Amino acid sequence: MKTQVAIIGAGPAGLMLGHLLRRAGVACVVVERRSREYVEGRIRAGVLESTTTDILDRLEINQRMHGEGLPHDGFYLADGARLIHIDVARLTGKQVMVYGQTELTKDLIAAAPGRDLEIIWEAGDVALHDVESDAPSVTFLRDGVQQRLQARVIAGCDGFHGPSRKAIPSSRRREYERVYPFGWLGILAEVPPCNDELIYANHERGFALASMRSNTRSRYYIQVPIDEPLEAWPDDRLWDELALRLGPEAAARLTRGPSLEKSIAPLRSYVFEPMRHGNLFLAGDAAHIVPPTGAKGLNLAASDVAYLSDALIGWFTRDDEEGLRHYASRALARVWKAERFSWSLTCLMHRFPDEGAFERRMQLAELDYIASSTAAQTAIAENYVGLPL
Repeated sequence: MKTQVAIIGAGPAGLMLGHLLRRAGVACVVVERRSREYVEGRIRAGVLESTTTDILDRLEINQRMHGEGLPHDGFYLADGARLIHIDVARLTGKQVMVYGQTELTKDLIAAAPGRDLEIIWEAGDVALHDVESDAPSVTFLRDGVQQRLQARVIAGCDGFHGPSRKAIPSSRRREYERVYPFGWLGILAEVPPCNDELIYANHERGFALASMRSNTRSRYYIQVPIDEPLEAWPDDRLWDELALRLGPEAAARLTRGPSLEKSIAPLRSYVFEPMRHGNLFLAGDAAHIVPPTGAKGLNLAASDVAYLSDALIGWFTRDDEEGLRHYASRALARVWKAERFSWSLTCLMHRFPDEGAFERRMQLAELDYIASSTAAQTAIAENYVGLPL
């Protein structure tokens, strides 16, 4: 098999990249180790910044997003006693869109046949070869038979645990990481949200988040120790803790219900450099991870894809190598700014085991300053809605 771009991974990054390339007439094939059912069933983030919605609008894969998604003008920070509104629309002129990554992924997959975007599902033992050459390739097992996909470029969009990043020699790698000493215990329930916009809450007992997937489905999280057993949190205990941490105003509107899904996710900040090695280009979680505070993960993958698609289209259609030469530096400049925002918001809103009364008072003082400062709110709003490309 031959193509121009071999894309590893059928998550949002790989699918958006594939659609953008096919729209411009560039040949590509997506190789995914999981089944279509597994990929479409993954529960992930749900807040899209304008970078991401702009890509879906450009691709005209936006009907369900605009029909079922929830445009939000802002969000709230809570300090245990009050809600502090960050009016993103007033401060930046932009909105964010609440639309689940699961639904976005389904839309991209459903639209693939119409754009002649081939997706190879359940590809086993995926391996990258000769990435430093002009003829890199990908091998994989399909129905028990080894296949080879020859390409000019490989795009590694296969997440943190995929093989793409591992194909870069250790002598070239630079890895930056912070693992946080807590996780997020999340619950998904078929109940209306307790608020019209997201609430990020700092409470003396720890962080909480009130989010949603629709007007009838809610997603809530609380901070727990990283080694906390899931069975220690039956639904009633979790709802009680959410009511306490979100504060009295939100708790008064909290609707309880049985959990549809419950899990504990670890938090880390991670950046891998370089994002290009030879003719291998990394995008999304293959190159960086952000804690979910601030909803940057999927959106950061989308900005990588925006840069990379423009670079590849320029090269294949106009023989212009400028975009490819600067892809890694352009992408990483935005990556580090998003990492900074997610890290700073995580530090502001969570309780750390090694911090005491002084650090707690510093957090409360910062929240009090944000509540009274348009400049501070503007800086937060600009980062939350997405920095310009």
